[in-house]
Amino acid sequence: MTSSYDCSTEETRFEGLAHAQRAITEQQCIVFPTDTVYGIAADAFSPLAVRLLLAAKGRSRTMPPPVLIPRVQTMDGLAVDIGDDARKLAEKFWPGALTLILHAQPSLEWDLGETKGTVALRVPDDELALEILARTGPLAVSSANRSGQPAAQTAANAQEQLAESVEVYLDGGPRPAESESEEAALPSTIVDCTGSRARVVRQGAIALEDLRDVVPSILAFGQEVPVWEPGADSALNSADADTDAQAVADQPATATVTSEDAKTPRETGAES
Repeated sequence: MTSSYDCSTEETRFEGLAHAQRAITEQQCIVFPTDTVYGIAADAFSPLAVRLLLAAKGRSRTMPPPVLIPRVQTMDGLAVDIGDDARKLAEKFWPGALTLILHAQPSLEWDLGETKGTVALRVPDDELALEILARTGPLAVSSANRSGQPAAQTAANAQEQLAESVEVYLDGGPRPAESESEEAALPSTIVDCTGSRARVVRQGAIALEDLRDVVPSILAFGQEVPVWEPGADSALNSADADTDAQAVADQPATATVTSEDAKTPRETGAES
């Protein structure tokens, strides 16, 4: 039977966390708040639990969920060939609304769906979410809504959409919290770090300008790698490239990648 816990009080918060931990151990799904929206979560290392998560959302294996982790150091246990740019971004923006697509550790026995050998990782900037992750370890998480519907910003809204497919609902109040800025309502920014240059594949809460303060070479959403022309003036080419990049950056991030669908070398189901 589905249970819901008001986590605004210490007693029910403790009970809810304990029940959520048991549910994950029993390969069931839970819902909890993150720093962006509410997420539906399952044990990342249980193929059955991941299948239940996808079924609850009405999704196929072609849209695998990202994985939330409790700390930056966990990244090295789940991914390989992590470049300097990815590490710089993680150190700067984790915990926070940044999802990094990396090469998955091939020795791990998990099945998140058709990931094409990659994994999308994020450390959320939310106290309740981090408490859960500290108890359970890495969780496969997607926004708590049926596919095609708006992401849930309250536990009640998540329960309306997901109903009995979830064992435990943890109510931490609205997300984003009312005291936070409007920008916090945006989904996480997704950066693909599996290629020769980091590339934004979904623009979200973290602006391109902030990313480039850390990694100047990062490609904007939709931007192609500039092609060097032999014999052309290098300074002019550089200026043209900067102009092209700014033009792309000024365009709204719509169409190909949205909060409901991020198409990359790995068609990630990241929404939160």
